[in-house]
Amino acid sequence: MIKAYLRERISWIGMFLLGQVLLLLIAYLDHSIPFRSVLYIVFLSTMLFIIFIIIRYHKETAFIQRLNDWETSLDVSGFADAASPFEKIIEAALVNQTEQLHQTASRQQIALEQEKDELLSWIHEVKTPLTAMHLMIGRLDNDRAKASITFEWLRIHHLLDQQLHQLRLPSIDNDLFIEKVQIEDLLYMEIKSLQSWCIQKGIGFDVQLDATETLLSDAKWLAFILRQLLTNAVKYSDSFSPDIIVRSFTAQERTVLEITDFGRGIDAKDLPRIFDKGFTSTTWHQDSAATGMGLYLARKAAATLHIQMAVQSEVGVGTTFTLAFPQPNELVRITGM
Repeated sequence: MIKAYLRERISWIGMFLLGQVLLLLIAYLDHSIPFRSVLYIVFLSTMLFIIFIIIRYHKETAFIQRLNDWETSLDVSGFADAASPFEKIIEAALVNQTEQLHQTASRQQIALEQEKDELLSWIHEVKTPLTAMHLMIGRLDNDRAKASITFEWLRIHHLLDQQLHQLRLPSIDNDLFIEKVQIEDLLYMEIKSLQSWCIQKGIGFDVQLDATETLLSDAKWLAFILRQLLTNAVKYSDSFSPDIIVRSFTAQERTVLEITDFGRGIDAKDLPRIFDKGFTSTTWHQDSAATGMGLYLARKAAATLHIQMAVQSEVGVGTTFTLAFPQPNELVRITGM
């Protein structure tokens, strides 16, 4: 701050020094003027100037320091009053601009909430004909057509479900309900919802649950996480590939769940980015079916539930997603107890 202030006042300092040098030069050239007396005057004026600079530094930089420490949160209530006329002009401009930004942000937030509510309403309205369509599909006699239509229905259902959870994710803390959850029941429920798709692709599930104890978690959001991982496992598995392995075990007092498929795998250079929002793939970049949102949402929901999510994959071999559930005492941070 001192260097900045001296650079700002370099013209003052230069003007003062030029005046002192000029005074000494006149005294040196004019022998009628006592040089020592002039030198004494220059010394005193220099001391006074230095004291003046120090006083002005503390007075003028106080306002700048407050600006520098000001949090950019559109809150001007804690902003100290300006002293000089120029500081008051700056303060008035900042307050005016901040109020305008605050009003703009409020209008945009209201518009965003309205758009979110409209989208949520639309999703719920679409679910009604989807449910009716599912009942109509169940009455079809042509098994081949029934399987194809069910597959397309399932894709639409999962996309709507993903969009619904994406809208709810910012307020997930308000939506959490920690309870005792049977991981086995959730798994079989999600696997059953993928039954028609699995039959069409000729893929099964090999479930090996060694750790089947009850977990403390949010059933709805945990089901969403499992749904994303199981859907990806089926989607990226080749037709009639080996069964997808779902197994659980206990490691370091944690329940660990692994979902392993034997599909196309993930390229090593893509692994660090698969949880990024909107990222699909660099190897299969032309895959228009991928949205790049499923794993991003699953990772965000898992982090809120203190579930550690990891992935291992090899191209042409398969992919393994691992969910390490928190220990019971870690849930204190979730419930706030």
